[in-house]
Amino acid sequence: MVERLGDAVATSDPNSQGTRIASALNRDVPVAAPDEFGPLSIGPLRVWPPVVLAPMAGVTNYPFRTLCRRQGAGLFVSEMITARAFLVGHRTTLLLASSRPDEAPRSVQVYGTDPKDIGEMVRALVDQGVHHIDMNFGCPVRKVTRLGGGSAVPVKPRLLARIVRAAVRSSGAVPVTIKVRKGVDDSLLTFLSSGRVAQEEGAAAIGLHARTASQLYSGEADWDAIGELVQAVSIPVLGNGDIWEAWDALRMARATGCAGVIVGRGCLGRPWLFAELAAVFDGCEPAPPPAFGAVADVMREHAALLVDFFGPVHGMRQMRKWVTWYTKGFRGSAAVRAQLGGLDDSMALEAVIARLDPAEPFPIAGLRAHRAKGSQTQRVCLPEGYLDDLDDDTPPRSVHGEVELGAWEEALSGG
Repeated sequence: MVERLGDAVATSDPNSQGTRIASALNRDVPVAAPDEFGPLSIGPLRVWPPVVLAPMAGVTNYPFRTLCRRQGAGLFVSEMITARAFLVGHRTTLLLASSRPDEAPRSVQVYGTDPKDIGEMVRALVDQGVHHIDMNFGCPVRKVTRLGGGSAVPVKPRLLARIVRAAVRSSGAVPVTIKVRKGVDDSLLTFLSSGRVAQEEGAAAIGLHARTASQLYSGEADWDAIGELVQAVSIPVLGNGDIWEAWDALRMARATGCAGVIVGRGCLGRPWLFAELAAVFDGCEPAPPPAFGAVADVMREHAALLVDFFGPVHGMRQMRKWVTWYTKGFRGSAAVRAQLGGLDDSMALEAVIARLDPAEPFPIAGLRAHRAKGSQTQRVCLPEGYLDDLDDDTPPRSVHGEVELGAWEEALSGG
């Protein structure tokens, strides 16, 4: 029996205990069969289910990682931490790189283009007890690529190799992984050469966001590229792109053979997606998404975590974007967005929550709604003459100085 609900369907599965709420794309996707998938192996780490929270600037701080971890198991990675800012002790950078004793395994994504800085940073993180280091070679932000960082680095395989080598040599037994995009644009694809570099330099795995830097977050992710990378390397490949529902993760893993999936924008305002992912990989139908009353409880919990971590002023300022994401698709959410400028304490949050109906079911259209980033594309900005010698392994200029570092971190923080 199938009941159509807009662009989604509620299906009655005779093998489940309830009704499946899923998009039409996923209404017939079977849950994982016994032993169909194994744990994700990253060095000594064994991650089950094979699911990774994508590093996202202004998003995957300790409070949000905590929410996701409480919902379901997986590997939950910090937002991108800049090596130079970390090494000079930039206050916000150190806070974002920090953790609490309840977080294990602890995973930090690092960013830098100077092998010396990267090596020093990785050694410090290992000394702090970090269990996993990820490296950002996929950031498409103009401020990053115009200095030769992020998605620009894999254009020069020898430079990429130097940076990865520095991290691996400094990490001891702690596994290092890298995350890349397909390339700069369709005329300059780099993901296969990046996979070879990662494998040769001792990285434990490689994650691929199956879009180019010029695509940003537009269009559909190219899952075929993930499968191509799986065939080209022997280290685990993690697939990233268009995981909006738990069923998408199963479809990606089956279609590409990837060892694990990376979940990004699909979990914004939906940390319970990790509970759904745990269920389907365990062979169970997930519980239906929460009605607004339960969503409101998560919002309260999230706000409390943000205030505890960032302080009352910055914590509630951070919460404003999250309210937009949590309420997206619920009746009256447009009026809620108009109130967010005054969201500065828990009483203001309660006033926002009170405008919506706690009994309203989760909006079906919200399953695949884009809660951040637009559909625009870009022309990727690279340093002048950057493509003249692709064998050049000279590190590009890094951001230095307190003022410059502060502006850089603020631009990348997203909130």
